[in-house]
Amino acid sequence: MATQSPNQALPNGYQLNEYTILRKIGGGGFSIVYLARDQAGQPVAIKEYLPGALVLRTEGSLIVQANSDENNNIFRHGMKCFFEEGRALAKIRHPNVVRVTNFFRANDTVYMVMQFERGKTLQQHIQANRGTIRESFIRRVFSQLLNGLREVHTHKLLHLDIKPSNIYIRLDGSPVLIDFGAVRQTLAQEESRLQPMYTPGFAAPEQYHNRERLGPWSDVYSVGASLYACLAGFPPQAADARLLNDKLALAQTTWQGAYSDQLLQTVDACLKLNYMERPQSVFSLQKTLIDRSALEMPRRSLFSSLKHTLNRNLF
Repeated sequence: MATQSPNQALPNGYQLNEYTILRKIGGGGFSIVYLARDQAGQPVAIKEYLPGALVLRTEGSLIVQANSDENNNIFRHGMKCFFEEGRALAKIRHPNVVRVTNFFRANDTVYMVMQFERGKTLQQHIQANRGTIRESFIRRVFSQLLNGLREVHTHKLLHLDIKPSNIYIRLDGSPVLIDFGAVRQTLAQEESRLQPMYTPGFAAPEQYHNRERLGPWSDVYSVGASLYACLAGFPPQAADARLLNDKLALAQTTWQGAYSDQLLQTVDACLKLNYMERPQSVFSLQKTLIDRSALEMPRRSLFSSLKHTLNRNLF
């Protein structure tokens, strides 16, 4: 079977409705993301629905075509899901959730226009500060991020792809949740021929199996995995592997003394394989992260240890 070449991106300078494509800035198996400029000259990000396993756009062409009659029905269903997701996200106006400003059809596919954010991803921050990320930073970023996730869940939506590379840190330090994965998960669930777009380590166990059990607690698992990545510099063991042979050490054991017991207990609770044992809502998780008093615990512990050493040496 011949390997299909990647779909061609829209050319720089292309006029897509009222937007001018500047360049491709990202993409994956289901979409391409462009930096564009609107009629007022303001930068925007545009996501184009383009599942590589289903459609083809060859060089020199703008129109998207299904690569088989059978895949055409799947592609059309995916377009409907993508469009509905855009419609739902456009209703959410929250500083910690990516702002969807428009969605439309063109070139026989669909597009989602989002506010362009300047900054860097949490993943980039982790890579630059591996093993040295302060607890105060973690608590501030995630307590704000959970404000946005609460709003998402209030609208009966799930993100299903929370990970450090989908958490953007603006120039002012505030986080924003980007790149929802619900459409990808829906298609993968309904069509076994499609490769699920899981990110190993961040997807909850029920995203692999028992998808009827998906709920807010599934996003909570991904939040816990992202917290773990801040501590370790890398993701935890993938959930499907953990189900077979769980080798994930408790955060309370690995980082005891480096971070507050409360934070480490929170990470461990979020990463429970049984969804019923995790925090069941973002609100309960957020209350723990906002509790600033826990930040003093490692300092008191360190002071007590130092006092004990001095007393032992002096007396």
